[in-house]
Amino acid sequence: MIRELKTFVCVARRGTFAAAGREVGLTQSAVSAQIKNLEDTLGVTLFDRTGRAATLNAAGQRAVALAEEMLQLFGRMGSPDSANDFRGALRIGAISTAQTGILPQALVALRSKAPFIEASLVPGVSLNLLSQVDAGELDLAIMIKPPFALPKELHAEVIAREPFVLITPAGMSGDDPRQILSENPFIRYDQRSFGGRRVTQFLRERKVEVRQTLELDELDAIVKMVRAGLGVSLVPMAGLWLEHAEDVRIIDLGEMTFFREIVLVSKYLQRHTPLLDLFRHCVIDTLNHPSR
Repeated sequence: MIRELKTFVCVARRGTFAAAGREVGLTQSAVSAQIKNLEDTLGVTLFDRTGRAATLNAAGQRAVALAEEMLQLFGRMGSPDSANDFRGALRIGAISTAQTGILPQALVALRSKAPFIEASLVPGVSLNLLSQVDAGELDLAIMIKPPFALPKELHAEVIAREPFVLITPAGMSGDDPRQILSENPFIRYDQRSFGGRRVTQFLRERKVEVRQTLELDELDAIVKMVRAGLGVSLVPMAGLWLEHAEDVRIIDLGEMTFFREIVLVSKYLQRHTPLLDLFRHCVIDTLNHPSR
């Protein structure tokens, strides 16, 4: 019956038998047969079927929450009793600032808790990492929260909020962010990136006109350009540049402060597997105790 419960939850999330079948590797008729078997066993109808769509009815809405709980309990039955029982591979995707920020300490913690896990790190930008998790090429990814809704089969958990600040060359005077942005060359965080879109949104909402001189997708490269005196920029408080933050002038945006959210993305049905839970705890512990 576990198989039927997994298929039921998948249909509930995807909305059609065909889409659920593609995800779990079954034909549409096989999905339909599993759902009928589950409905016959429970003695209730779970979906209102309209054309190709399968919409949960009242009984289905109650049952799907219970099914998810049962699947989580089932997954815990196979949880290792000790760290030495954790074995296998864990494919982790990460944006550059996570590679130099959260991950080193989190991976050390993971190795101490589960020494037989083979963790591999795949670098990338957020959009590519999202696609790789969706395709099953990565088990999870640490990335910037997308500015759009995720597919129903993916799950994102916010693990950090990074404030943006205005940075200028060390010798530049002035304290008004609006004036500094409008009067100096602007080095833009790549507009195609999720973080860069937050900058674009901020400038548009605040009606700040800038004179763009460069556009880069690497935060540390942006900071080096500012340090060299080529302009000013809006960047999040994240990355290796913070180790030499005294080389630039950092201006807090005050009430105008905006953020980018860092999320841990995984497949929805795999989000509570023992290994992913262990890694999540290592990441959260690192964020709460960065110097440990």
